[in-house]
Amino acid sequence: MRNDIKARRAECRWSQAELGKALGVSRQTVIAIENDKYDPSLPLAFAIARLFEARIEDVFDPGEPEADG
Repeated sequence: MRNDIKARRAECRWSQAELGKALGVSRQTVIAIENDKYDPSLPLAFAIARLFEARIEDVFDPGEPEADG
């Protein structure tokens, strides 16, 4: 799932550690989410969107559905 968290965080001039603290997660979790290595839980995704005063679908883009097999 793609996201624009890194750009939004930069606009707010927050470090990854600051964002993690505001969300109650580690800096490593923020890094993984920003690099599309980890999809956040639904509650965390809502918390991220709420923190940036955005709709969840404006922060996260599921992209094209993967084809089976």
